[in-house]
Amino acid sequence: MTPEEFRRHGHAVVDWVADYWATLEQRPVTPAVAPGDLTARLPATPPEQGEPVEAVLADLDRIVAPGLTHWQHPGFFGYFPANTSGPSVLGDLVSAGLGVQGMLWATSPACTELETVVLDWLADLLALPAHFRSTGRGGGVIQDSASSATLVATLAALHRASKGGWRSSGLDQQYTVYTSVHGHSSIQKAARIAGLGDSAVRTVEVEPATQAMRPDALRARLAADHAAGAVPALVVATIGTTSTTAVDPLPEIGEICREYGVWLHVDAAYAGAAAICPELRGTHDGVEYADSYCFDPHKWLLTGFDCDAFWVADRSELIQALTVLPEYLRNAATESGAVIDYRDWQVPLGRRFRALKLWFVLRWYGVEGLRAHIRAGVALAAEFAGWVRADERFEVVAPHPFSLVCFRLRGGEPADVRRDDERNEELLRRLNASGEQYLTHTRVDGRYVLRLAIGSPRTERRHVEATWRRIQQLAGELLD
Repeated sequence: MTPEEFRRHGHAVVDWVADYWATLEQRPVTPAVAPGDLTARLPATPPEQGEPVEAVLADLDRIVAPGLTHWQHPGFFGYFPANTSGPSVLGDLVSAGLGVQGMLWATSPACTELETVVLDWLADLLALPAHFRSTGRGGGVIQDSASSATLVATLAALHRASKGGWRSSGLDQQYTVYTSVHGHSSIQKAARIAGLGDSAVRTVEVEPATQAMRPDALRARLAADHAAGAVPALVVATIGTTSTTAVDPLPEIGEICREYGVWLHVDAAYAGAAAICPELRGTHDGVEYADSYCFDPHKWLLTGFDCDAFWVADRSELIQALTVLPEYLRNAATESGAVIDYRDWQVPLGRRFRALKLWFVLRWYGVEGLRAHIRAGVALAAEFAGWVRADERFEVVAPHPFSLVCFRLRGGEPADVRRDDERNEELLRRLNASGEQYLTHTRVDGRYVLRLAIGSPRTERRHVEATWRRIQQLAGELLD
């Protein structure tokens, strides 16, 4: 494809994406397909001869788009937001077009230095502690996801807990990891990958009213493991748990981690974006205790997947844990010690230029534009929660400090948990079957709960209001 062919076909592809965005509201949020439908419509082998871009775009419309769940749809309220935006897509396009490999400073200096600056910008924007800036002992890096950030934090914590022995000799004793019962599944997966196994992960009880980790329960588990000869290595506290967006009490947890010498990683994958708004930064009280911290701009900050911002308070520990320097990667800049080589901050060697899309987003929206986006979601969620509370058939089951509301149909009398759960499950099934909106569920204190997560920049009050009216209608049918 020559540059001129790329120019012509590139316009067509951009037009296709723009038309897709313009027609999202007219599409069903989820597809009416069965497993294997798309596979059956694709040829069994690739074409022998090249095909025109027009044919590929036609098949996007005919085969691919009808089988998509539309995460950018204004009626998408499931899981957490996975926003993208025009500036993000354009930044990704430039990154793809440049095709640079950013594993070392020497392999593309601008790739490294722009990432360092953008992560410092973000640290300022979130008002993170000064020790997370690249100008001090710490610094930030873009991981693909919060799951990778958790894995990297686990490896650095093991390096510290073993006094460096883990890197050369592997696991020489039992190391343990701690998180609340609502901690993300990536914590357990990281423990497996690191060789600790599921048995090393301790789940800590939560306060029923807040669903947040209980510091006294954490202390008790640490003390018991220490007495039994285990070495506590890592505590993962969460700002905005996946089930309910609970906020673990970082000041108390941080003090306990310092007392026991345990690495504290703070997972704010979804809710970290809220800290760009000064009035929401109270959810981050105690983050100064963290040895590492992450959040996902690809969730609520209008930056397309994948983009996790990860910071460490002391980058030397992370680099010591992960660095491997074969001869073919040696170069004068690395030897000088004056540059950052991000290959030492992650599991893979290679890395692409993710900072570009984040840079485009920050430049296009500015601080106030991003704050307006976050505030709009929080306000809509608060209004939705008010509607739920005003209807005596429903209950809000957990605090909603951000833009997620957990709610359910109230139980009947006499109490029948199984029947009540089945009724809420049926409510969700019927709601999603319409294709006009999409919600997901979780369990809180063992009960089936519906989750409505607001985050798409295309979601307006009318979309939330229409969803609530439909929920009320279905509740009436189920209760009758």
